[in-house]
Amino acid sequence: MTYPTTRREFIRRFGLSAAALPFVWNLPGLGFANQSQRKQRLVVMFSPNGVIPDAFWPNYVDPKKKDDKKNDKSAKAAPPQPTDKLNLPHILEPLAPYKNRTLVLDGVCDKIRGDGDNHMRGMGCLLTGVELFPGNIQGGSHTPAGWSSGISIDQELKNFLHANPATRTRFGSLEYGIMVPDRADTWTRMSYAGPNRPIAPIDDPYQMFHKLYGRAKDNEHLRSVLDGLDADLKKVSSIVGKEDRRLLEEHAAYVREMEQELAAESQKKDVGHVVPQLEPGVKEENDRIPQISKMQIDLMVAGFAADFNRVATLQYTNSVGQAKMHWLGIDEGHHELSHEPDSNKSAVEKLTKINRWFCEQLAYLTKRLAETPEPGGQGSLLDNTTIIWTNELGKGNSHTLDNIPFVLVGDGLGFKMDRALKLPKVAHNRLLLSIAHSFGHRITKFGNPDYCGEGPLSLT
Repeated sequence: MTYPTTRREFIRRFGLSAAALPFVWNLPGLGFANQSQRKQRLVVMFSPNGVIPDAFWPNYVDPKKKDDKKNDKSAKAAPPQPTDKLNLPHILEPLAPYKNRTLVLDGVCDKIRGDGDNHMRGMGCLLTGVELFPGNIQGGSHTPAGWSSGISIDQELKNFLHANPATRTRFGSLEYGIMVPDRADTWTRMSYAGPNRPIAPIDDPYQMFHKLYGRAKDNEHLRSVLDGLDADLKKVSSIVGKEDRRLLEEHAAYVREMEQELAAESQKKDVGHVVPQLEPGVKEENDRIPQISKMQIDLMVAGFAADFNRVATLQYTNSVGQAKMHWLGIDEGHHELSHEPDSNKSAVEKLTKINRWFCEQLAYLTKRLAETPEPGGQGSLLDNTTIIWTNELGKGNSHTLDNIPFVLVGDGLGFKMDRALKLPKVAHNRLLLSIAHSFGHRITKFGNPDYCGEGPLSLT
């Protein structure tokens, strides 16, 4: 079949709705999609309150047993040394199917100081690499502080990609949340569009769905949009080739899943009695975190497949997050447990379970990317995506900003994987530079330039 040569002519000939267009434009066979270069993607996944080092770090050695001065002197001259084999400790075991696509970085430190306590600076400086503004938000210790004084790396890359028509997408970046508190403060925001410009993640999957696929005012309207969208996808499916038809069928299946979710939500309201009116703004969804996590991850993967964005963040709760993970048999709040001493074996066991659960979410995201073909390209979405799992603290009960967890999965950045690197307490600004350079964004500094002098880390 001869297709129209312009988008406008295509819409006019087939009478497609606006809701169908994001799916159609990215079908390789139609020639409208940009297939001229590789579609690199970045996901930053955040979980709070530090980790349990001996269950998290490969080949962990208790720093109390080391001669710090001796190690500091030798570390300055010694390059990063990869282990012969990446051995996944207990917390990271869910990544076993993807071990050959995993890179663990130990020794990356948040060296940004100034106003705010470590939870605040750990969160607000994590992706910006620069100090917080003075402010009136008082933390648990130290001085009060405000928002970050710089842009975050995810938004820097969004702007870089958006400036080039060949890499421009509809949204550029999307910020997903899971149980992020309604309040806006330094503990709840890690993405910044610029100084004093925090970006709130969207933690309602239905709101994110509306943003991606329509601005419906209510579920009834949304269902009608979905019905029309499904019809349009079937219409286009009848005129395209086999590969495009398969992609459209996947999109249609996802639309039907969302219709079922919306129907289920409506049924829950019809319980045979008057539904109580809850106080506005109070979310009682703690026990649904696993379901929300899955929905947000599935939305993210669908958005990547449709090329809505190349950059995304996935934020679980917030710095000082107090989720109660009842589904793991844990009744205490996460932050509360993280303050317990190492001698409290019960708390250590529960924190280990919590961090392993977060790793399971990372593994699920990795699986979904790995099993989703790259539209119009070779391999899977995971071949062109790197997920970076990180935290605001190295260890919860010490509130250290040293040895911030950085676990990278996927091949989007071109780094050499299947390794655990022990780095000599390097500033995390250098990792942020490495991420930028992997996208071809050859900046020489990011955040505070005092911590960029040695340039990006060599990870290829």
